[in-house]
Amino acid sequence: MKMQIPLKEFEQYTDEIILQRGLDYYENGQVNEPEELSLGVFNAIVEGTLDYTVEVNLHNENIVYFNCDCPYDLGPICKHIVAVLYYLREEIFKVKTKSSISKKSGKKKPTPQKNFTNQVNELLKKISHEELKQFIIEKVEHNPPFRNIFLSAFSYLNNQESKELYINQVKSILRNASARDGFIDWSAAHQVDSEVSELLDSAQNQYETKNYKSAIFICTAVMEQMTEALQYADDSNGDIGGSIERAFGILYNMAGEELTEEIRKQLFEYCLAAYESQIYSGWDWHMGMLEIAEEIFKTDKEAQQILTLTEKTQESEYKQEITQSIKYSILKKIKKEREAESFLEQNVSNPILRREALANAIKKKEYEKAISIAHDGINHDMKDKPGLAKEWYDWLLKIAQKQKDTEKIIEYSRFLFIDNFRHEQDYYKLLKQYVLPEKWNSFVEEMIKEIVGKKRWLDFDLIAGIYIEEQWWGRLLELIKKNPSLNVIENYERYLSKDYPSELVKLYSDAITEYLKNNIGRKHYQIICKFLRRIIKLGAREKSDELIACFRAEYPKRRALMEELDGV
Repeated sequence: MKMQIPLKEFEQYTDEIILQRGLDYYENGQVNEPEELSLGVFNAIVEGTLDYTVEVNLHNENIVYFNCDCPYDLGPICKHIVAVLYYLREEIFKVKTKSSISKKSGKKKPTPQKNFTNQVNELLKKISHEELKQFIIEKVEHNPPFRNIFLSAFSYLNNQESKELYINQVKSILRNASARDGFIDWSAAHQVDSEVSELLDSAQNQYETKNYKSAIFICTAVMEQMTEALQYADDSNGDIGGSIERAFGILYNMAGEELTEEIRKQLFEYCLAAYESQIYSGWDWHMGMLEIAEEIFKTDKEAQQILTLTEKTQESEYKQEITQSIKYSILKKIKKEREAESFLEQNVSNPILRREALANAIKKKEYEKAISIAHDGINHDMKDKPGLAKEWYDWLLKIAQKQKDTEKIIEYSRFLFIDNFRHEQDYYKLLKQYVLPEKWNSFVEEMIKEIVGKKRWLDFDLIAGIYIEEQWWGRLLELIKKNPSLNVIENYERYLSKDYPSELVKLYSDAITEYLKNNIGRKHYQIICKFLRRIIKLGAREKSDELIACFRAEYPKRRALMEELDGV
């Protein structure tokens, strides 16, 4: 699982029961000394009924990834991972925390190994220049991934550097991952991504150190070869496409930097050539080439080159919208204000340009014009693109706010609260701000009545949200009773646990019993046990014990269920 959690604070992100079990494993010496496979990447065996392997990746003492091969699936983190995190924090990194733990007497801990970086630094002090040189030569000769990393990392020192160098490297990676029929399966695609990522790490480093030429060579080589590989690879996990996205991202970011004329022209000419030859046709990166070119062009001649290419785009509506947006940006940049304004008005059906037209009108305080543009958008998009039409309603709300038109603010906020599930603003808060206090309760009741009348599946959470805002806990409880699934009860438990613990226990008990009738298998039994623990946390251990006894009597042959119930 990927995340960004401070090592010293991981307890705050972990269930109390799992935390305690992991702490017990650590204190009892059940974590074998972790091995640092590479910088910040730790692998450890945790001993239990069975031995499980845990991997933890750290960056600047932040947890960025962890994984365990145990079958636990009731949450993002298991007790084995917790045990390893305690070991790393206390034994390896010596991180000081407010709640430092006292270790029980148990199996003697192995002497912690030195940090990976420290080990490398110590060896580098002792290894001679010739020994190091010979080691690199041997590795470069026999280890292709290492060779690729080495050549790309120091590419700026290589007089023979070219895009071909990196194309050959990527081809080699793809060739080694291909089966006999030339196909790259799912697992091999992951390996390709891992090796290409090393090249892109070098490209990112070259970008950050302003060796832009090398970065361009690496990124364009990766993009071209990996785009081609999409035709003969299983990319269901997004590994191949992710590498292309990352390479494109480096180029796109580069377009925003202060580039030398040589580098700017190199990037500009590549983008035009790639677009015209349709190397990336069918993918977002195709239009991305024009977007980069638009960002870095300087002369009228270059502007015209881009405009000429935009005229050739006769493909999807989406691509037409992007090219129109590019053309508008170019006209503005070359100071053809009247032509740009005329182009904007002629193509206002393009949502990108409609947003621009609305922003321009509001900025100039031409509110009537802005209202007209928004209404035109609603009429244009409501039938085929209702979600987009709601955006134009939100623009009407913004205009009403600028004009301080209370009646319109209430009208649009009410409509968007009820009918728009992608909230641009806190519409409920706006309503509460502008509706008179003495009219508020009746106003809310009318909204609830309208929402209920629509009979949509999303309205449950919308009404529940109103009850939470108004702190109408009794009504929230009654609403949950109408849809008492385990997930629903859990979602709203925190609002009701103080005032209605016994009612929640009853809801949980009935839902658990019904769930067990309809579901068989260890994963389902683990879910049941999770909610039995919720009942205990609500102060009803006796009810949990009663349910467990009933389940043991009713389903004695479900061995996996008996085993899971033992752990409650």
